[in-house]
Amino acid sequence: MKDRLEQIKAEVQAQIIAADTLEKLNEVRVSALGKKGALTEVLKGMKNVAPEERPKIGQMVNETRAQIEAMLDETKKQMETAMREAKMKEEVIDVTLPAKKNQIGHRHPNSIALEEVERIFVGMGYEVVEGPEVETDYYNFEALNIPKGHPTRDEQDTFYINDEIVLRTQTSPVQVRVMERGKLPIRMIAPGRVFRSDEVDATHSPSFHQIEGMVIDKHITFADLKGTLQEFARELFGKETRVKFRPHHFPFTEPSAEVDVSCFKCGGKGCRFCKGSGWIEILGCGMVHPKVLKMSGIDPEVYSGFAFGIGLERIALLKYEIDDMRLLYENDIRFLKQF
Repeated sequence: MKDRLEQIKAEVQAQIIAADTLEKLNEVRVSALGKKGALTEVLKGMKNVAPEERPKIGQMVNETRAQIEAMLDETKKQMETAMREAKMKEEVIDVTLPAKKNQIGHRHPNSIALEEVERIFVGMGYEVVEGPEVETDYYNFEALNIPKGHPTRDEQDTFYINDEIVLRTQTSPVQVRVMERGKLPIRMIAPGRVFRSDEVDATHSPSFHQIEGMVIDKHITFADLKGTLQEFARELFGKETRVKFRPHHFPFTEPSAEVDVSCFKCGGKGCRFCKGSGWIEILGCGMVHPKVLKMSGIDPEVYSGFAFGIGLERIALLKYEIDDMRLLYENDIRFLKQF
């Protein structure tokens, strides 16, 4: 029996030396000490050993097991150390190399301009409301006093999904949805993306952003509209800014006007920025048409209101003196990080 144990120990030692991976070393452990291992087979043969010899043979088996386990553990430690050292050599860090800079994102000029406009109107008691970009023809046109065949539809030629579903051409449908709730008075702005079939150039895009505002209450007049927009312009462009209203036509407001602000670059004297006129157009506005109020369930004999629409990109272009709208959408970090 002693010779058999010595033979097992020698065989296991040879297998351990030959093992070159932890997986193979584990296989040696199983073949020697597992349930079907060589030492287990010896223990199963103890029943054939004389009773007086069993304690001595059992001690020899345990000693052999302990020696094999010690060899396995020592070899495993050596392998792990060698693997760790090899990995450290492969992953060595050259501390003389320049550090990698974190590329941190930056707010878009549109986002900065929108936050400023929202801050101004929220400060005047307005609520910020959003609505769906995919609209029904009714909310986008019919409810805004633009029936089928109206010339304005040609000017706003847009993207139809079918006869009744359209990508909105303005954020005015949000105003209609708010009016239909019947909760008065209303003081709101509706920012969001809109779509029109425009060619891409320095001042046009088929997808852009608008901020439309509306106030509905008793005794609202054009004077309230003028005072509101004058305060807005001064907050956005500077305290010395003046506003000018020019008659215009919008189907959903009556009377309607376009609003110019005095050039904040030259103070109204005339320069390249304002093309020598001293004025810059920024938005359209007007008193909400009585028919629009009536279609939304509001009595025009009791309530009146005003509405206005601002192109967000136009505000960003003016405020940051950007001369090409396409720069806003090219995601060039060299351009964006200037703001």
